[in-house]
Amino acid sequence: MAIATNNDTQQMAATKPRKKKLPTEVSILAVLIGIALLFEIVGWIVRGDSFLMNPQRLLIMILQMSIIGIIAIGVTQVIITGGIDLSSGSVLALTAMVTASLAQSSDYVRAVYPALTDLPWIIPLAVGLLVGALAGVINGSLIAFAMIPPFIATLGMMVSARGLARAYTDGQPVSMLTQEFTWIGSGANPVIIFLGVAVIFHIALKYTRYGKYTYAIGANPQAARVSGINVRRHLVMVYAIAGLLAGLAGVVASARAGTGQAGMGLMYELDAIAAAVIGGTSLAGGVGRVTGTVIGALILGVMLSGFTFLGVDAYYQDIVKGAIIVAAVIVDQYRQRKRKLT
Repeated sequence: MAIATNNDTQQMAATKPRKKKLPTEVSILAVLIGIALLFEIVGWIVRGDSFLMNPQRLLIMILQMSIIGIIAIGVTQVIITGGIDLSSGSVLALTAMVTASLAQSSDYVRAVYPALTDLPWIIPLAVGLLVGALAGVINGSLIAFAMIPPFIATLGMMVSARGLARAYTDGQPVSMLTQEFTWIGSGANPVIIFLGVAVIFHIALKYTRYGKYTYAIGANPQAARVSGINVRRHLVMVYAIAGLLAGLAGVVASARAGTGQAGMGLMYELDAIAAAVIGGTSLAGGVGRVTGTVIGALILGVMLSGFTFLGVDAYYQDIVKGAIIVAAVIVDQYRQRKRKLT
């Protein structure tokens, strides 16, 4: 009678077919479809109206989430490195104020200053991106070189940037923007910009050295340093990109609203973090994809739009949003424990 040895057992385990795991994006997409169908069914029962078959409602939902989605793509990269960015909403507001001031139409003051002309739209856009990137560089430098925890460094930027946004015009909104500039936020342009940013950074994270370094730092900063990666420089770059995308979101937001206000982007940083975590980005670092973040932003948008469609009060929506964030973190912790065991 043959007795199975340890080698035989190991060979049998090796040859045993393993179940193929579905990509994270597929499971998240299934959740999105399920939530949308749930609101559709409840909508017919409660209101006798369709949630999904209203193109205008869907367009508004996607336009609203495109701005948060742009921020979330930058936040995703920060979280992959094992950090966090709480300053995105305030950087958006500061960028919106600065950008709007440069994009103001000169028509209403031309009677006093006849030689005054409108600036080309590219100048407010470039300055807005520069302001956002500068805020990100400050965040990254404080974290990488001053060794300040990301939570504290970006919290400080969140408060400072919001204060600068208010101080820039003494709290007054900036309106009367040129048509050339507001075209950036008109129609489906914010959605196109969002999808373009998503494609660019999906490719960057998956196929370039930038992405490999980002994942390596998030998985094990010490090992990344030993392998020759300049961790400090790369962290500054990642936070600069996150700031630049927050600046881009500020440009799009001011162009879409036709005004710049210091209260813009309030709590957007939490929505962006929620979209990233719902999309499968691990708060422990080293795990996350742009595609998942895009779907996560859509899930958040569908839920908020669905609650509005059903007439749920805004404060109840905030409660649900907080519960979603906590649930997503619990799921992430479960995945981390499961990954360590395997």
